Amino acid sequence: MARKLFGTDGIRGVAGEFPLDPVTVYCVGAALGRFLAAASAEPEVIVGVDTRESGPALAGYLAGGLAAAGARGRFAGVITTPGVAYLTRTNHFLAGVMISASHNPFQDNGIKVFDHSGYKLPDPVEERLEEQILTLSAERPEPVCAQLAEDPSLDKAYLDYLVSTFPYRLEGWRIALDCAHGAASLLAPALFERLGAAVEAIGCEPDGRNINQECGALHLEPLRQLVRASRANAGVALDGDADRCILVSPSGQIVDGDGILLVTARYLARRGRLPGPGGKPAVVATVMSNLGLEKALEREGIAMLRAPVGDRYVLEEMLGKGSPWAGSSPGMSSSTSTPLRATVC
Repeated sequence: MARKLFGTDGIRGVAGEFPLDPVTVYCVGAALGRFLAAASAEPEVIVGVDTRESGPALAGYLAGGLAAAGARGRFAGVITTPGVAYLTRTNHFLAGVMISASHNPFQDNGIKVFDHSGYKLPDPVEERLEEQILTLSAERPEPVCAQLAEDPSLDKAYLDYLVSTFPYRLEGWRIALDCAHGAASLLAPALFERLGAAVEAIGCEPDGRNINQECGALHLEPLRQLVRASRANAGVALDGDADRCILVSPSGQIVDGDGILLVTARYLARRGRLPGPGGKPAVVATVMSNLGLEKALEREGIAMLRAPVGDRYVLEEMLGKGSPWAGSSPGMSSSTSTPLRATVC
């Protein structure tokens, strides 16, 4: 069946237009709430947004639909996509919803849905939800935009978790950041400061319309200039919802998704922390990753398993093959690394 709503990364479109018009978004919440009601009498869903001006209204309509179906939306406010995935699992929400269009311009937005485990919904569930959403929207209900009170403790819990996962202190380090005027504008500088680094940050002044605008993971020159000017030890560029990053070396050289996979795979393999099929170290990449990466990993005794483009398919390969580390590089112009252990745990 050809899909009308869900793509490889949730529902995407221009905010205010189908499928992100008030009626359809309200019906997304109502359909999700009905689906969750089969598992709980009072299902609770965490809802987060990035910094686009359309985010709060879309979250309100979605929460209105949830309430109509007997579910409660708990609002995390501005938070990263990995943050929603993590909090969904650890706070025992039945589902999580991120309102974001990732690296797209501010006019666009999207709806990403996670199940209780923090993973994106499997295809059969999305198909079932889509059918229900379209059925409900055909009835043209009057959409209700719920008033949401932000719970700042949720974002704080995610920051505390990130700090706890890093085993080193960064005193004496200078880290340059480009947060793309997006969801990590507060989180990323706070994280590296908590780890002891001196932080030089740009792209941290969101105004609702400047997200990803000539900055972040798709526009690296501002960060390269900052790294060189501030003599930083490393630069980190994020996209609007902080589910992708690109690194910059002290000399200004770009370290893209394939480079990040290689460096981290070597590190983990040498410490015996990269299990794979048959006991051989392995990582999962997509069909877009460079052949050079595969050859470099092979020289290190590390297998590279390929999955279709899309983090859900990378994750499925990880779970099926028992590999703990993965990434995706969709193209030379926008190479990314998405270590799914960090994204979904």
